Amino acid sequence: MPEQENHANPSTGGTGGAGGEVDWEAERRRRRARFLRELAEARALRDRVQPRRAKAARLRHAMRMRTFRW
Repeated sequence: MPEQENHANPSTGGTGGAGGEVDWEAERRRRRARFLRELAEARALRDRVQPRRAKAARLRHAMRMRTFRW
């Protein structure tokens, strides 16, 4: 379920100083969090639709983790 986007001006401080920078960073973090949520949702959907491929990917990942050296 997509969330309603807030199209308000991110620099609501009016002065444009440090407050505008903080608002811009907060907006960037919100966009990144939304992107990562949607990416995880898409991966979960793909795993449900293609269970054999998902299982193979899990096994490959587990093998990589077992053979990884620090």
